[in-house]
Amino acid sequence: MSRALRFGLVVTSDRVSRGLASDKITPMVRSVLSEAGHVLAYAAVVPNSVPAIRRRILEAAARSDVVLVTGGTGPGPRDVSIEAVRLVARKELPGLGLLLAERSRRVVGDKALLSRTSAFVVGESLVMVTPGAPDAVEIALDILLEHAGHVVNAIRGVSRWEKGCA
Repeated sequence: MSRALRFGLVVTSDRVSRGLASDKITPMVRSVLSEAGHVLAYAAVVPNSVPAIRRRILEAAARSDVVLVTGGTGPGPRDVSIEAVRLVARKELPGLGLLLAERSRRVVGDKALLSRTSAFVVGESLVMVTPGAPDAVEIALDILLEHAGHVVNAIRGVSRWEKGCA
């Protein structure tokens, strides 16, 4: 990726949003992005609530090229991040979620297959929804740092053959 991207982060966690647990994801994401020459332009922590997640995703997408949504991807009743993003997305890009599941399976085994991960287009931003576990977020960041520039350009209709493309 040749140009710096603006990232948004939406951490979905009932416990963190209530102050019952510390947010370990935001500092990690900020550090990884900074080391890679990108900026965390937006960060929010929300409970596992479709309206709250949807609102923060729209805010993040308006300020960012790429939005990472962590948590709320499992099969439980409070796992609603995918549903919240689908309400505001214009396209789904399931291949990035499949790549994350494949790479996560190498680290945590078959339990990685219980997570519903995917990527979406919201406005002109790439939104990737990942599990909230730090290992999964690290893997997602690796994938995004590798592919986000190309995907964002494609979303915005920029050909990879045009001058100035990342």
